[in-house]
Amino acid sequence: MSNTKHSYQDSDSDPSGNPNAKDSIFAEDGTTPHPTSEESPEQLVDALEHQLADLRGRELKAQAELENFRRRTLRDVETQLKFASISLVSDLLEVVDNLHRATESAAASSTQNTDGLIAGVRMVQQQFANVLAKHHCKPIPGVGHPFDPNVHQAIAQQPSNDFPAGTVLIETSRGYLMHDRVVRPSMVIVSTGPAQTE
Repeated sequence: MSNTKHSYQDSDSDPSGNPNAKDSIFAEDGTTPHPTSEESPEQLVDALEHQLADLRGRELKAQAELENFRRRTLRDVETQLKFASISLVSDLLEVVDNLHRATESAAASSTQNTDGLIAGVRMVQQQFANVLAKHHCKPIPGVGHPFDPNVHQAIAQQPSNDFPAGTVLIETSRGYLMHDRVVRPSMVIVSTGPAQTE
């Protein structure tokens, strides 16, 4: 016969040596253990109901966080798509400015031979304006409107008998909005009101 000694563990102790393991509701493999001699069926049911309520609360919280994440993601994607062309539009505005300068300069010294050319360039200007409007890009109100630091950039102030103080007097460079975002501000000279006389 073998003299090998066998060691035995208490049935209430955990093989890992954790003395609190017997208080766990679920076994390590996730199954529900049979009630022990120290736990009545009522106590086990109460513990399981408590843990089920806790798990349901965690599930609802996870669902709410997932829904919030989904909404934020959709909002971010919509914003990116909404303003995806803002860089291109900003570059095109330089072309619009040059066309405007060309027509203004040509109109100042127009002749019968150049009237047709000026009219053609102005038609191109209008086409640009229509394309910008199609992409929700519109000019910022300028001369005669109240100065708005959110959309106007004041480069100077000047007295005026025609415009009250705080009103855009001259627009040196037209600004544009895309949806509710400033593509570029208007460069303006602001009226200080009638000149004071001594």
